[in-house]
Amino acid sequence: MLDRTKENGAAGEPLYQDIRTAVGEAQDAGVFSVAPVVLGGRYGLGSAEFTPAMVKAVFDNMAAANPKNRFCVGPDDDVTFSSLDYDKAYDIEGKDVCRAMFYGLGADGTVGANKNTIKIIGTETDNSAQGYFVYDSKKSGSITTSHLRFGKNRIMAPYLINKASFIACHKFTFLDQYDMLANIEENGTFLLTTSFSKDEVWNHLPAKVQKQMIDKKLKFYVIDALSLAAALGLGARINMIMQTAFFLISDIITREEAINSIKTAIKKTYGTKGDKVVKMNYDAVDAAVNNIVSVAVPTTITGHELPPTVPNDAPAFVKEVTARMIEGKGDSIKVSQMPCDGTWPTATTQYEKRNIAVQVPQWDASSCIQCGQCSLVCPHASIRMKIVGRDDLASAPKTFQSVDAVGKQFQGRKFVISVSTEDCNGCSHCFEVCPARRKDAEGKKTEERALKMATNTEEIRQRESVNYRYFLTLPELDYAEINPATIKGSQLLRPLFEYPGACVGCGETPYIKLATQLFGDRMMIANATGCSSIYGGNLPTTPYCKRADGRGPIWANSLFEDNAEFGMGMRQTVNKMAAQAAELLAEAVSSGVVEQAMMDKLLNASQSSQMEIEAQRARVAELKKLLEGSSSAKTIQLLHVADYLVKKSVWMFGGDGWAYDIGYGGLDHVLASGENVNVLVMDTEVYSNTGGQMSKSTPRAATAQFAAGGKRMAKKDIGMIFATYGNVFVAKVSMGANPAQVVKAFNEAEAYDGPSLIIAYSHCINHGINMAKGLEQQEKAVECGHWPLYRYNPDLEAAGKNPLVIDSKAPASSFADYAMNENRYRALKLTNPAMFDELMGLAQKDVDKAWKFLDGRCKALEPEA
Repeated sequence: MLDRTKENGAAGEPLYQDIRTAVGEAQDAGVFSVAPVVLGGRYGLGSAEFTPAMVKAVFDNMAAANPKNRFCVGPDDDVTFSSLDYDKAYDIEGKDVCRAMFYGLGADGTVGANKNTIKIIGTETDNSAQGYFVYDSKKSGSITTSHLRFGKNRIMAPYLINKASFIACHKFTFLDQYDMLANIEENGTFLLTTSFSKDEVWNHLPAKVQKQMIDKKLKFYVIDALSLAAALGLGARINMIMQTAFFLISDIITREEAINSIKTAIKKTYGTKGDKVVKMNYDAVDAAVNNIVSVAVPTTITGHELPPTVPNDAPAFVKEVTARMIEGKGDSIKVSQMPCDGTWPTATTQYEKRNIAVQVPQWDASSCIQCGQCSLVCPHASIRMKIVGRDDLASAPKTFQSVDAVGKQFQGRKFVISVSTEDCNGCSHCFEVCPARRKDAEGKKTEERALKMATNTEEIRQRESVNYRYFLTLPELDYAEINPATIKGSQLLRPLFEYPGACVGCGETPYIKLATQLFGDRMMIANATGCSSIYGGNLPTTPYCKRADGRGPIWANSLFEDNAEFGMGMRQTVNKMAAQAAELLAEAVSSGVVEQAMMDKLLNASQSSQMEIEAQRARVAELKKLLEGSSSAKTIQLLHVADYLVKKSVWMFGGDGWAYDIGYGGLDHVLASGENVNVLVMDTEVYSNTGGQMSKSTPRAATAQFAAGGKRMAKKDIGMIFATYGNVFVAKVSMGANPAQVVKAFNEAEAYDGPSLIIAYSHCINHGINMAKGLEQQEKAVECGHWPLYRYNPDLEAAGKNPLVIDSKAPASSFADYAMNENRYRALKLTNPAMFDELMGLAQKDVDKAWKFLDGRCKALEPEA
C-alpha cells in the first residue's frame, strides 16, 4: 500500500491501516487461513517525483526475503532508515520516444513557446506528444524547465525526463549554475543562446560542460537570441527565436511547415495584443532561420572551473542544504540535514547571486546629485548608498567610486553608491528615475545620466562584486544624523529586505523594502498569501534579514481570509506582553530589585523616533543586566518580557485580492478596532500571484481572468471607505508619481497611534506593460486622476487642521491616455471595439466622479474659521 502522505505518530498511513483492518477482519471471519503480507510505504512526499526506478524498488522490496515495512521511497531518510535504495539511472522508455528539455528564464516566454510546440507536434504530425513544465514561484527571473516528449506510439510517462536527446539552454549564465547536460544522451544535440561567436564560444564554456560535450559526442549549435530579440523590440523574450531554432535543428517537420505552424500559433497566442506584437514575433521567427550556427566540438578542454554555488564564506547550513536547493538538487538532501524544529535561517538571498541581468546600472559619481531615488525605487535592493568618513575608504579597491558628500552636516565625508550586479535583475528602474544629468565642457546639461545601463559582462561582474563586498563592510551612519522622513534619509538606512525573487521590475517590493529601512528593527509582519508571501518567505532563500546587532523583522504568513485577524493577534500579544512587563516591573520596584526612577524612565519614555527607541533599548539592557543578578521567580519572568517595553511596529502586508476581496471583512473589523496596527496594501488591481484574476480593485474596462470582456463595474474605493471611520490614517501613494509623498506617508502611518492603511500603486507584469516603464505608468495613473494621492490623518483634525491632504493635482489627461499603454485595456479594443468604447467612456466618468468626491470631501473637512 502506497500513500502520498505522512501521518506522524500513527501506526501507519491511512490506506495501509484500512487494508490491514480489512485483512484482519477477513482472517477473523475465516476467509483465509494464512494472511497475506501487507506492506505500507510513502511516496511522492512534498510533490517529489515518482519514477519507474522507484516503482521497481517497491516491487524489489516486496520480493525480498525480509521486506521493509513502513518504508519511504524517494527521500534519503538517514534518521529512521526507512528509505528504499533505488537505481536512479533505471529507465523504461524506448528509443521510439524523442525527449527534449529546454532551460529558460522566467518571463522569457520559453514555457509558453514550448506549450505551442507540443500543440504543433500533436496536431501537425502523426506523433503523440506530451509536455511537463517545471518552474518555481518566481514568475520571472528564475529557471524554468520544459520537458517535451513525442513519438509514434502513445506516451504514458507521468514523470520528468532524465534522458534527453535534445537540450536547449536559453541563458548562458545557467552553465555556471546548473548541470545543464546531466540528462543528455550520447550523440544528442545541445542548443545554446550566447553572444559569443562560434569561434569564441568554446573557450567561455565551463570545463565540466566541455568534457560532457566531448564524452557524449554532442552536436552543438549556438544562436545570439538576446541580440536578435533586442533588435526586434522584444526585449528578453527570446521564445520564438528558440522555438524556431528547435524545429529547424530537429527536423520533426519541414522548415516550411515549421515556420507556418509557428506563425499560426503566434497569431492565436498574441492576436489580442495587437498587430505590432504579432509582427515582432513573426520577425523573430524569420530572424532565427538565418542565425543558427553549427559549432564543431573541439577535442581539448580549455574552460574554467565552475564557481561555487554559494560564496565560500557562507554558513555551513547554506553550503550543505540551501546550495543544493539552489542547484535544483533539493531531493538529494538527507532527512538529518533538515532543521528538526522546522525553522530556516533568514537573510539567505544574499548567497544566491543569480546574475540574471542582461543590462546593469553603472554609477558616474561626478554627475550624481545624491538624491537617493535610484536606491528607493530598486525592487531588489541591489543598488545602495552610504555616507562615510574619508578614512573609511583607505583600503577601498582601485575601481571603487566615491564623491564628496552633499550637505553641511556631512562636510568632509564621502558619498558612495554601489551596485550588486550579481543580485540586480536589470529592470532599469534606477536608470529611468535618475534626475541627474552630466554637464558638458560648457557647463550645459546633456542627456547622459548619473546612471547608465551597460551590458552585464564578466568583467563588470568581477569588478562590481569586489566593490560591493567592500561597500557592505563600510560603517552605517548614526541614526542621529539621518532624517528618515526624506528620500535621501530613508535610503541611508540599510534595507532589511533584500534581493527578493520577485518579477523583474516588480512594483510591490520597493514599498516593503522602504518599510524595513524605516522600521525593520522592530517590525512584526503578518503577510497574506500572495506574491508578497511567495517572494517574502519561500525556499530556498529568504529576503528578510537583520541588522548587525541581530534585530530585524518578525515575519509570518497567513491566509487570504484571516491575515488581518492574524496581525491583530500579534498586536494584542505585544500589548499583553508590554502590560505584563509593566506589572512585573512595578513588583520589582516594590521588592527593591529595581529603583522607582528606573521604572519611571522605562514606562514614560518617548519612543517617537529611532534615537528614542535606541535609548529605550539601552535602558532595557540596563534593566536586564540588573535582573540577571536576582533569583526570584517574578524577576526571572520580567527578564523574559522586558524587551516588550520597547515599541513594536505591527504591520499587515498583502495585495488587493486580500484587502479588497477575500480578507476585506476581517480587515474592516481590525481597522475599526482602533488598535495601533499598520496595513500595507500593494494594489496591482488584479490577483497577481494566481494568474491574473479580476478583483474588486480591477478598474472598469480592464480585462482579466473572469473579466475577459472587460470589467463592468468601477474600482472599489477602499481608501475613502475606511476614511469615513474618522480614526483611521489612510494614505494613497505611488512610488513612480511622488516618491517623497510615499516616504512621508510611511513615517506618518507608523507614528499615528491607531490603525493606519497605506494603499500603494504597484505596477505588475499582469498589466501587460514594458516593466522598465512601470514607474512612468504609475505617474500616468496619477496624472489622469485614476490614482489620486492623498493622506487622511486624524491627528491633524485633533490639532484643528484639515485631516485630508491631497498630494496630487486635478486630472490633466484622459483615462485613455494612461490605459492604452497597457495590454489589459488594449486587448478589449481588439476583441470588442464597441464594448471598449462604452466601458472606457464609463471609466472616464468614474475618474471624474472620484476626483469630485475627493476634492469635495477635502473642502468639506476644512475647519471652520
